[in-house]
Amino acid sequence: MDWIQEYQLFLFDFDGLLVDTEQLHYRAYLEMARHRGCPLNWDFERFCLEAHGKAMGFFDGMQREYPDVFKEGPTKEELYEEKKRLYVEMLQSTRLELMEGALPLINALDERKVKSAVVTNSPKAQIDVIKRALPDLQKIPLWITREDYSAPKPSPEGYLKAIAALAKPGDRIVGFEDTLKGLKALLAAGVDAFLICPSDHKHIGEGISLGAKHCEKLSLLNRTLA
Repeated sequence: MDWIQEYQLFLFDFDGLLVDTEQLHYRAYLEMARHRGCPLNWDFERFCLEAHGKAMGFFDGMQREYPDVFKEGPTKEELYEEKKRLYVEMLQSTRLELMEGALPLINALDERKVKSAVVTNSPKAQIDVIKRALPDLQKIPLWITREDYSAPKPSPEGYLKAIAALAKPGDRIVGFEDTLKGLKALLAAGVDAFLICPSDHKHIGEGISLGAKHCEKLSLLNRTLA
């Protein structure tokens, strides 16, 4: 991992990038929708296209298919709170795992004393559950969770906060995301940005056109950057 020395600060998204939680989010969203009388027949790919493109994207798609739910019913924010409760319940009964390549990269940064931070749209309560289950994550020193900033991704606010806390003038900064909305946040923060996702992901073209680099997995970064 000699390429690591080219950067002085590493920024990471969390869900689906460092920890394999996206399937849990998917299940929690669909369960929430089902409780509200919206039996969304979405596969995981459709879920990712709706939820990962922009903030509250899942609810925009849900509203297109079931507009009556929102006419006199709950707000999107209220539904999101319900989804978060279901997700935490699933977290507590699921064996969690790091994504392929995450641990070697975390260990390499820790051993080399390279600065790093996680910036996530997830709230601290969820992150704490996962960090207890996967203690290697605690090697990352700075965690910016949803309570720490006002505007969610694709706003760069969370990433800018991490940069202000850790970066020195002249530092070269790199960031990693697995969603389009997160990638837009990284690029707006002015850092080198990688979209980590399968090569057939429908957001790759737009991500590259915005100026990002692509790699299928964190475990393949050595080959990509060698």
